[in-house]
Amino acid sequence: KNQWDAKRAKNAALSLLPIIGWVKIYQIKQWLLGDIVSGISTGLVAVLQGLAYCLLASLPVRYGLFSAFFPVIIYFFLGTSRHISVGPFPVLCLMIGSVVTRLVPDGGLAMNITGLEGLTIDEQRVVVASSVTFLAGIIQLAMGVLQVGFVVMYLSDTLVSGFTTAAAIHILVSQLKFVLGLQVPGISGPLSIIYTLEIIFNKITSTNVCDVVIALVIMVVVFIVKELNDRYKSKLPVPIPIEVIMTVIACGVSYAFDFRARYGINTAHTSLTGFYHFRYETPMAPNLHIIQLTAGDAVPMAIVGFAVAFSVAKVYSVKHDYTIDGNQELIAFGVSNIFGASFRSFAASTALSRSAVQESTGGKTQVAGLLSAIIVMIVTLSVGFLLDPLPTSVLGAVVIVNLKGMLMQFREVPYLWRRDKPDCVVWLGTCILSIFLGLDLGLAAGLGVELISVVLRTQLSLGFNPLRVLRKRNKAVRRIRKLLKKGELQWTSTGFLNTSFKPIKESEDESNMEELDLPTDFKDLPARIDWNAELPVNLSVPPVEIHSLILDFAAVSFLDISALTGLKTLLRELIRVEVDVYIVACDCKYDSAGLQY
Repeated sequence: KNQWDAKRAKNAALSLLPIIGWVKIYQIKQWLLGDIVSGISTGLVAVLQGLAYCLLASLPVRYGLFSAFFPVIIYFFLGTSRHISVGPFPVLCLMIGSVVTRLVPDGGLAMNITGLEGLTIDEQRVVVASSVTFLAGIIQLAMGVLQVGFVVMYLSDTLVSGFTTAAAIHILVSQLKFVLGLQVPGISGPLSIIYTLEIIFNKITSTNVCDVVIALVIMVVVFIVKELNDRYKSKLPVPIPIEVIMTVIACGVSYAFDFRARYGINTAHTSLTGFYHFRYETPMAPNLHIIQLTAGDAVPMAIVGFAVAFSVAKVYSVKHDYTIDGNQELIAFGVSNIFGASFRSFAASTALSRSAVQESTGGKTQVAGLLSAIIVMIVTLSVGFLLDPLPTSVLGAVVIVNLKGMLMQFREVPYLWRRDKPDCVVWLGTCILSIFLGLDLGLAAGLGVELISVVLRTQLSLGFNPLRVLRKRNKAVRRIRKLLKKGELQWTSTGFLNTSFKPIKESEDESNMEELDLPTDFKDLPARIDWNAELPVNLSVPPVEIHSLILDFAAVSFLDISALTGLKTLLRELIRVEVDVYIVACDCKYDSAGLQY
């Protein structure tokens, strides 16, 4: 018993703290150098993406660094993936920005919210973002504890692709104001993308030419170098961190020529003011009033954040041959978001580009993630003020360039249309609805489209109805028996012969309908009817193109009464139309006497 208890305790510890499992097998000589190089490279990218993606959340850019630091620390201990880079994800940032601008628009609070009195607009927005992040973390933690990680299966790859493509379009539109140097208020809700574009086009004559030039140069250079990174990735020891290089150059040029004063461009100056006070900020509690107002927003955030991270983690786990646990990932991200929200960070997931950097530069474990968090901490506490002259158009340009992968998903549409039209409808429906209704309502509507698609495909096109076939066969047998007695039909060595030279009509006799559901009775007939052979004229029976059905019960843990009744009915009907049924991989049960049943 003591050995059993010790084993259970050990398994529980390994389950809740996956770090114990991989630390024991950590190969210092083979892995440490790769983790260090990967950590530094990923950390530099995380700094820039933290600043850039924070614009999507409508928060001061400095808080993006918090989201690239605090969640990473928790995931280091609780996560099961060794390769994903935890931190800001643009789609989640946009969803948070929608909530922030709805509750705290540019003009101030849209409603009376307890606990926000006396705070500046930026401080109010930080409280809103942290509170909704805290709630999303609670939801993820609860889902993990309750072992409901399977919900991600309901988000098909097609639905996720359409949703993230729509999110990329929202992100692109939201960054236009930074690239063009315009003052555009944050708008949320259905048709917000239309209203935002309307304001931008109305103000297009006020575009800051300097911002546009800077953004175009950044986008062109970054795009070209990233393409070269992809083309020559096998020859480059590490990808060229072009976003970081261009950001440093832009900072230097902006400071040297005083772009803020000379050309009136927007810089990170106001957002980065106060870096020196960060180290003195204390943890904050979530605002309960905001939690009540944002419950409907936190659910899709929790699901989307987990679904994206789990999908990326699954790719790398297959590539490097280790397992990940969906429920433990929920717990890891839940605790990460709860902990991060207490320190004013916003919801974290993973960004594919950042994770690709961590894996491609030699990262073997989350030691690389921990080192990237240390890089972020150093920037936050020591050199953040150097980013003061950074034009916000640079951050907007970086965000737009990194949308390439999501926007290129449009290429899937022709392929889906040729391969599976219902899947294509799900993709287009989710994308279009998410664009015009917003990401939260669009995700719900996309799930509805997918559910309708599954129901219609099940009802209209899958398999055959064995009971209908059985009734058709029994009607045909009843008609053949009558025709044989009348002499209008004869049996020959080659089959049935119509001797009346009149067309044989299918019987309309509906008497004794219950007999049609019984097994086909061939008594009084000269031979057994071959249903796959040609039948007498005008007698038609739906063909059955299978002779056997194999039911794999490997994933079936139990059958309730409804399922058992349905299975018995199905088996009876299939056997009566001469289809053999085999049930394999059953989970054997044993009674109190140890007998199998």
